[in-house]
Amino acid sequence: MNTVLFVCTHNSSRSQMAEGLLRDRYGGRCEVHSAGTNPGGVNPFAVAVMKEIGIDITDHTSDSVDAYADTSLDIVVTVCDDAAEHCPYIPAEKDNLHRGFEDPSAVEGDDDKKRAAFRRIRDELAGWIDVTFGPNGSLASE
Repeated sequence: MNTVLFVCTHNSSRSQMAEGLLRDRYGGRCEVHSAGTNPGGVNPFAVAVMKEIGIDITDHTSDSVDAYADTSLDIVVTVCDDAAEHCPYIPAEKDNLHRGFEDPSAVEGDDDKKRAAFRRIRDELAGWIDVTFGPNGSLASE
């Protein structure tokens, strides 16, 4: 079983949704965590759009990457460009990956516009996770 850590700057949206998606879809093959370089709490829009697809991340916590400094991690994935550039290097036993996703919390406008941005990023994350960790994915046999 692989131990996977998703890293994003605030550990509030993208990494939280990625953690929830991977755990829900392929959790039998992975122990999944998320953390941030500057954790700031789980974004309520992330919680809401994940609930729409039946995944509850209400109890997720926003953790610091420092909490994983002494943890053996098989795969470390940065999901935002800022974390990839400013994150302290966290060595993975098998693979360090980067796949940047737009920050949905940076979208301005009314709640409908923000919710739409979170849905779009959630769906992009889901597609990438399926391609990468799914049965035919590049990490499927890991």
